[in-house]
Order: sequence, then C-alpha cells, then structure tokens
Amino acid sequence: MRRTLRNGAGLIAALTALVLAGCSDSSSSTSSESSGPSEAATTAAGEAGGLIAVITPSHSNPFFKAEADAAVAKAEELGYEAQADSHDDDPNRQSELIDAAIANDAKAIVLDNAGADVTIGAVQKAEEAGIPVFLIDREINETGIAKAQIVANNSQGAGLVAEAFVEALAGEGTYIELVGRETDTNAQVRSDAFHAVIDQYAGMTQVARETANWDQQEAFTKVETLLQTNPDVKGIIAGNDTMALGAVAAVDAAGLTGQVVIAGFDGSPDAVQAITDGKLLATGLQPAVQIAELAVEQADQYIRTGDTGAEEKQSIDCVLITAENVDRYTLFAMSD
Repeated sequence: MRRTLRNGAGLIAALTALVLAGCSDSSSSTSSESSGPSEAATTAAGEAGGLIAVITPSHSNPFFKAEADAAVAKAEELGYEAQADSHDDDPNRQSELIDAAIANDAKAIVLDNAGADVTIGAVQKAEEAGIPVFLIDREINETGIAKAQIVANNSQGAGLVAEAFVEALAGEGTYIELVGRETDTNAQVRSDAFHAVIDQYAGMTQVARETANWDQQEAFTKVETLLQTNPDVKGIIAGNDTMALGAVAAVDAAGLTGQVVIAGFDGSPDAVQAITDGKLLATGLQPAVQIAELAVEQADQYIRTGDTGAEEKQSIDCVLITAENVDRYTLFAMSD
C-alpha cells in the first residue's frame, strides 16, 4: 500500500507547481522594543531600526500567536522595534491597522491577511506610502504589489495528510471532508490536494463535504449531525486542526473513538496531543515560525539594500506528523 500511495505525491507536486497558498479569532496586541540596531545591521544603502508592524488573525489561535511572536522576536534581534496586532479576520480592522502602521512610519509590514481579494487595496495603500509589505501564510490574488508572499506548501502538505489518511483506511471506506472558510485560498488548495490523492481510490467514498469555517465548535456540531445520518462513516479529513479537533470531540461523544480515522492540517499543539493520545491520525505541520522569521529577514534585507534577495512568491514544505515522529515536535516546528 505504501508504494501505491506514494504515487499520489506526483500529482501533489504538479498541483503545487500551479497553486501555492494557512488556516483561523478575538483581537490581541503585544508590543516590545529593543535598544537599537546592531552594528552588523547597517549598510551604506540603508539602516536597520524603526518599527516593523506585524498584523495577523487572532492571537487566541496558537498558530497565529506563534507566527506573531516569532516575527516580533526576529525583528528585535535584527535591531527593530516591533508591534503585533490582530485584525481578527476583519478587513475593516485590517485596513485600520495598516493605516496606523503608515501613520507610525513603519519601516515594513509583515501581514497574515484577512482575505485574498479584500487585502489587495490595503497592500497597495501601504506600498504607495513607501512601506513594503511581506505577506505570510496566506497569499493575495495579485502579484507585483507585496515584496514577498511566503506560504506553507499547502498542496504538498495536504497531499501527505491524504496519503496517510487513505493508507490508514486501506484504500476504502466512507468519509467526511471538513473544509475551511471559502474566502481563504488555502481552503480550496488543501481540498484539491486531498482529492488529488483520495480520488485515485475507487473504494473511497465521500458521503459529506461541509464547510466549518476553520471553527472547532462548528465542526463539532456538523460532525455530530453527520454521524447520526452516516453511522458507518470510517474517516474524517479536515482542512485544519481546529476543525479536526471538533471532529475528534464529536466522534468521542458518539462513542466512536478508535473506529473513525481523523486527520487534520496545521501542526497545532492540541492536534499533536491528540495524536499522542491516539485520537488523531495525523496533521500536516505548517512551519509558521520559519515563515514568519523569513519574512522579517527579507524585510530587513529590503530596508538595508532595496532588495529581498528572493522571488515574490515563495513556499516552504510542510511535514507530516504522526505517532511515529510526534516526539520531535516543538511549537509549529520539528526538532532534528
């Protein structure tokens, strides 16, 4: 089965070449300052120092808190002040925060955006004000505006999750798919990658596909209902860990733990614990910390030299986490 399943990776690689695309809630804000730029951070072309604004979805979600914290820490290390705020997936709040960054003469903005289309104008506004924008986790539907769009390789990672899911079901059985918010490009990218693998197996039958909007309670409620109408379902595959954990809770409440295979995506600490507990099969780790740090490093290089040293669109491969390697997990990263 392993040899057959790995053939699905070829399709995922093809998908990835075409589509590159994170996850999703109350506002929070943190700020900190460093004593000033280091001697190594200055060049004739420019100078490190000043404010880097970090704007993400809600810090109540550990994924977004991890990326915000990593970006702030890296900015301070490189000699900048840093402030992290949440737009809470509200485009209006995002626009207000970008206006504030402009008013505060930010040297750069690191942004995990509130929508692929609604964010285009906000990024354009910052760029026109002379503030370079570095997108992380989620892309926008436009190129040539942001200085960088750095995302996890969602197709590759979702393909790995789908392979593990099909293998655990021995290539046959009924299953439910939970998908994320429709305005988020990652939702469709991950779903497409799941199906690029799963649809190769005639014995795999999808009995329901529901949008749970990245939300755990919504996933719980929908899975609870779906299990009543599909009592013989064998698996649930979710577009993020938050929804997968909602499915875990619903399966547990129905007394079906161990009988229904569940897989998620993101690499959240709670999902990793569920894998350790034997309630979740796998998750695809998005390297949130690495991506956030890379964005700040490229912002620093652009501030100092006028060039990021990289292409605008960049993707970082995901890692499949299962019971076999869960002991190597650190916060949204894997140790060597």
